Amino acid sequence: MMNKRMNKPILNVSGLTIDFGGIRALDHLDFDVQVTEIVALIGPNGAGKTTLFNCLTGIYRPTDGEILLACPKTGQQTRLNGLKPNKITERGMARTFQNIRLFSRMTVLENVMIGRHCRTHSLILGAIFRNRKTREEEQETIHKSYEILEKVGLAGQVNELAGNLSYGAQRRLEIGRALATEPFLLLLDEPAAGMNPQETAVLVALIRQIRDEGHAILLIEHDMKLVMTLSDRVVVMDYGKKIAQGTPDQIRGNRDVIKAYLGEDVG
Repeated sequence: MMNKRMNKPILNVSGLTIDFGGIRALDHLDFDVQVTEIVALIGPNGAGKTTLFNCLTGIYRPTDGEILLACPKTGQQTRLNGLKPNKITERGMARTFQNIRLFSRMTVLENVMIGRHCRTHSLILGAIFRNRKTREEEQETIHKSYEILEKVGLAGQVNELAGNLSYGAQRRLEIGRALATEPFLLLLDEPAAGMNPQETAVLVALIRQIRDEGHAILLIEHDMKLVMTLSDRVVVMDYGKKIAQGTPDQIRGNRDVIKAYLGEDVG
């Protein structure tokens, strides 16, 4: 497991702001994620949670503020503002999406192998002439992909088309493809959405295993039972602002959080 005594958080977000025309979607947002920590982002629909993920991963460029990512092994810090999504992935952050984005007509194994692309080095000529280095790298990719599929419970379905998997299995495959990029910080956008209780229980066990193996996890989730049982800390957003943060116990009775969800004052 990675060293929890690292001096700085692996993700530090300060003053993050983004405007779309006259609409402020994120408003001077501050939070961090520590090594091997599970942090949940919660808030009503439209609070800005997915917009935040899109800023963190280079899909949107913030209007203001700073996003810093620090490698837990070296401590080297990178400013992510302005980097393209593939460059952010190379630096150790990977994500899943609210709507599943698998290659449905490719096999389970091929989907994970695609995730390994950012960690391979073979050039076009190597792929054409099939030199020794290319063949060795291809075998390593296959081997690591099998290991990941074992972890996410899909080792028995490697040759199945991704589109033929059950909904819960597709969710786990998408997590597997993200893990194939070798992240130290994994962003999960509503991973339990649409799952039945049995699928959710399998997912929770998987997320805990991923954390125990040394990854930090930042997740967006509306399933409050999952959030409160799984998270080390919870960050609450409303109208693009952070209105509360703390442990699950601290968040449960927070008056601002209750007001945001119920839309009314609490006595």
